[in-house]
Amino acid sequence: MLYLDRLSFFEQLDPRIAVVPQPPAQSAGSRRRGSNRSLVEFRAIAPGYRDRDLPAELADAVEEACRARSDRTTLGHAAYTVFAELIDNIFEHSETQVDGYAALQVYRGGRDGGDVLVTVSDSGHGIIGTIRPALKDSSLQRLSDPELIVHMFNEGLSRHGDERGCGLHQCAEHALRYRARLRLPTSGLELVPGDGRYDVPNVAYIQPDLPLLYGTHIAFEFRLDG
Repeated sequence: MLYLDRLSFFEQLDPRIAVVPQPPAQSAGSRRRGSNRSLVEFRAIAPGYRDRDLPAELADAVEEACRARSDRTTLGHAAYTVFAELIDNIFEHSETQVDGYAALQVYRGGRDGGDVLVTVSDSGHGIIGTIRPALKDSSLQRLSDPELIVHMFNEGLSRHGDERGCGLHQCAEHALRYRARLRLPTSGLELVPGDGRYDVPNVAYIQPDLPLLYGTHIAFEFRLDG
């Protein structure tokens, strides 16, 4: 409970939700927000309000955590592109009526040297829900949800036509060096970089038939030491 309080988790809950035992009256997350460079507390992405500082805040935290890397500046620019695109998608495509969320935490040590984990989550129509209706006359309709996501990342795909909406493809071009995990409504997908592309047979691991979870939930892992 202390950990969740520090992450501002309880602040984001619907007021109709009862928590037992009662969490602290004054949130440690709000009291200490911004005091730990290894943490960006849960931030709500409200449908009616666009926090234009959030992508930069997340990217700066990634760059700071990865300061031992020689490519930290390039990494920071790539991270900003990724986060700005994903957060912008919540406003433009998800049509969610409830808040989305973003958070970041640095995990140091361990046998692999440590990672910084960033999550962006929404409960709207999700990537698949916004793309599939536009594919009714396309051969892509036969692809499974994870296969469609891989195609989108590799080739670009938009419900608005070829001239728009390939931001996820451009986003992937920046992020192909970083492991990503996606939770789709009924599938899980882990994308592992390989040969400059996401390729289904080699680096996309699919977990099908999961319980329904609305929206799209994405986590990126950035290595602290490259």
